[in-house]
Amino acid sequence: MPAYNAESTLEKTFNDIPEGSVDEILLIDDGSSDRTVEIARRLGITVICHNENRGYGANQKTCYEAALERGATAVIMIHPDYQYDSRLIPHALGFLADGICDVIIGSRIRTRREALDGGMPLYKYLANRFLTLTENIILGQNLGDFHSGFRAYSRKVIETIPFRQNSNDYVFDTEFLVQAVYFGFRIGDVPVPTRYFKEASSINFTRSVKYGIQTLWVMLKYIIQKTGLYRFKIFKPSSLEKSTDG
Repeated sequence: MPAYNAESTLEKTFNDIPEGSVDEILLIDDGSSDRTVEIARRLGITVICHNENRGYGANQKTCYEAALERGATAVIMIHPDYQYDSRLIPHALGFLADGICDVIIGSRIRTRREALDGGMPLYKYLANRFLTLTENIILGQNLGDFHSGFRAYSRKVIETIPFRQNSNDYVFDTEFLVQAVYFGFRIGDVPVPTRYFKEASSINFTRSVKYGIQTLWVMLKYIIQKTGLYRFKIFKPSSLEKSTDG
């Protein structure tokens, strides 16, 4: 759980996780100013704290480093803001355990009506549809929602993808999925209910525009990388990255 000021929704998210579906729950607190850490510890969640706010991407970097250190065979990333349904965790993990997919994404847009009735702002719905269509065409995928915060990864995916080279901002998620495609991992999706409400974390219009531009830039990087015109660090496997650094 990458967390920032999630005191009002953390416990509800936690309580919906089916008992026995995961071995350990990690919460990385990115410099929250509320009671997120206190509540997480009361719930028995393993907490790792950033001394200052480093950004959404930096939070995930700490999450995956910690998961690898603990020997995780699969990792579920779910926001503790109750926007995604925790009850779907064992179902997503099942696709990984059965070897059907390497990555599972929760799709909030099974139908347009469900997404809008669930509170997704119209401009976000339209932007999501445009970006997801663009990404599917460029990456050769057929996913319903490239920008969901509900994700499941096999250990091999996290070991291979050089996520440490990624942005510390929201575009980290886009980079990670594009990297997964580049390295040939199998990506699938499952429907998740759309939940937009006051307490759920959401970036504003200005940040959304910035995120959209960053997403298109990542697509361009992918095209350039595939054509061999330039080699970007985000497409160098972690094993090579470490051997070079060493």
